Formats: sequence, C-alpha cells, structure tokens
Amino acid sequence: MSEFEFEISEYEARLASAQKLMHRERLDAILITSEDHFRYFTGFHSPTWVNLTRPRYAVLPSRGDIILIVPTSNAEMTRRTSWVRDVRMWVSPRPEDDGISLVRDAIRSVSSGHGRIGAELGAESRLTMPAGDFLRLGRELSPTELVDGYPLLRELLMRKSAAEVEKIHAIGQIASSAYEALPGRLRAGMSIREACNEFRHELLERGAEASPYLIGVAERLGYPCFNLEPSNRKLSQGDVLVIDTGSTRHGYFCDFNREFSFGPLHDKLRKIYEIVWEATEVGIAAAEPGRTTGEIWQDMSSAMHRASEAVSLPFEPFGLGRMGHGLGLRMCETPSIAPGVETVVEPGMVLTIEPSMTYEIDVDGEMRSHVCVHEENIAVTADGIRLLNRRAPREMPVIR
Repeated sequence: MSEFEFEISEYEARLASAQKLMHRERLDAILITSEDHFRYFTGFHSPTWVNLTRPRYAVLPSRGDIILIVPTSNAEMTRRTSWVRDVRMWVSPRPEDDGISLVRDAIRSVSSGHGRIGAELGAESRLTMPAGDFLRLGRELSPTELVDGYPLLRELLMRKSAAEVEKIHAIGQIASSAYEALPGRLRAGMSIREACNEFRHELLERGAEASPYLIGVAERLGYPCFNLEPSNRKLSQGDVLVIDTGSTRHGYFCDFNREFSFGPLHDKLRKIYEIVWEATEVGIAAAEPGRTTGEIWQDMSSAMHRASEAVSLPFEPFGLGRMGHGLGLRMCETPSIAPGVETVVEPGMVLTIEPSMTYEIDVDGEMRSHVCVHEENIAVTADGIRLLNRRAPREMPVIR
C-alpha cells in the first residue's frame, strides 16, 4: 500500500527542475541527507528521523533517476512513502561502512564529467550524516569535489507548487481554528504549560500531525521574548500570554502567533498591539511580485515608526534582524524579510509577515522591556496575496 503525499508527476517535476539547475551550475549530482530535502525529492517520511543511529542518503543525478540509499530497517517505510524505485540498502548500524561505499559507488555511476557534487553545506543548511563519513566520502571521490549545492536547493524550494501551498493552507486553517477555540479553555490560575497543552490538544484534535515548535511566554503587561519553552508559571490578572506555533500537516509548517490578555488590557498595550497589527497589514500588502523582501521590511518598519510618533510612543524594532521569512517543509526557510535583503518576491513564494517592536512599561514600579510580535502566513500569487491562516483579531482577546 502506497502512502504518497503528492502525485508522482509532482515529484518528477521537482527532479526535472533540480536537474535543470544542476546543468546550469555544472554539477554531476546532489547528495541529499536532511529530512526536509529528503521528503521533498523522494517522498520518504517516517518518525525514524529522530534516531540518529542510522543515516540515509539520496543521490539526485543531473541525468536519470534518483538513487535512494537506506538501511534495511527502512525498507517497508521506503516502499510505502517513496516513489523512487532505485533503492539500495545495507544492514545498519555498521560504523566501519554505514552506507558510505554505496553512496560513493552511486555517485561514481552518475558522473557527467563536471567533477562536482553538490551537498548541503551553505548557510541555513544541515548535513544529517556523520561528519567523519562526509570527509571520508570526499577522500574516496577525489579528484571529484564536494561543493555547496545549497544555493541551488534554496532557489528551487523558495517557490512552492499549488499543491504545496494547499498543504500549508490546510495546516494554517487548523491552527487558526485552534487559536480561536483557545480562549474558552484558558483561565487565570492555570500554568503557561497547561495553557499550551490545551492549545496542543486543539491542534491535534483538528488534524495537525505534530507541533514540533510550540512556545508560550507570559508576564505582567507583556512578554520579554517569544521563544521560551512553556513554564509552570501561573497565569494571573494583568498577564499577557503569547503562544507561537510551528505545526505541521504532511510535513509542511504553519508559523504564526497569537496573544491573550488576562483581564482588561492596559491602554499602552492596546496602542502597541494596534500599531503592530496595522504594520502586518502593510507587510501583507507590500509582498507583491517584483518587490524585494528588504523593501517589505522597510515598509513595515516605517509604518510602525510613523504610528508610534502619532501616539507619542518611542519606536524600537525588536532586535532580531528580520520581520519574516520563507515557510515550507522547514518552519524557517529563505528568504529573510530583513533590511537590505535584495531577494525579489515571486509568485509561488510562501512567506511569514512578522513585524515586531519593543516597549518599556512600568510594572509595579519597575521599568521592564517587553516586545509585541504579530505573524501571519501568506502565499504570493500572480493575482495577489493569499492569506493562508485566518487573520489575528483586531483587538487582543481578553480572558476574564
């Protein structure tokens, strides 16, 4: 029984696009080891990725079919989830040769004369194999070079197919429904961890396959950051709780947050929430084909600066260096929406729009620095912007 997540024609189109870029870059092949790239090209998916004992490899040749090299323990899941038919196996774990000779021979068999093999080496990429085995592979393939193939992969993965966008839309709608249901489950006196567990329950009940990234932070009159693991701190009147999730369906992520006020919202927080909410509108409208992601950042930053001045609030962008990013089989993909980034927006891109600002506020006689962040997920199309999740409420929900 096959459990393919896409039509085989979708996988064939991905390989054909990669091969076109390989010819342009004069690469004989690309070696794939990371989970997301593996799933993208071969369809293979399994919980076994959490086990680092056994590696697995895919060789994408510049001509011909993909070669999949997996441990024998992965045989059945390969048959069920992958469209690839050239599958080579070994019994693992075998530290003295954990599939490396099979990888070496596969690469040699697809040489097209360029003497260059791409690998996941560049910024934001990861090799999911022992570093020592990678060095050994380089020695055994010499004089063929192992070079950075990630720019090619990045170029390919930045533009999603219609079928990919639908999967991101599906998880975006699931997470939106979970957020909308959450106020009915929240109450003062529960811990941040309990609140996040309620949210996780809503996600899974509605069809999310996993929520590998789920953070929750709360303090009086705001939150100091938004990337902490949920704690046992009890929620009380005056707290602002932020929950951010990267949840998945068929491997594809959504990534957006929501905020909740326990008791009436402080007037200053209401103004800041409005400023950042409006900046999100600006960012969504700015994400037009032909513009750069740096220009989107500038539009949001300028909007927050103007709105802050209008209500006599100092404006400080949150010091993360960007206000959004690409989204797909990774929660954070290229491009970055950051100052000076010249990546041109194109139809097919899926982006998070994520403006943020910091503010100082008096909490029981002590000045504290807090942050406000809004995030939404969009797809860029030739006909305009498509929101993939439901927009945050115009006013922060209040838990009474």
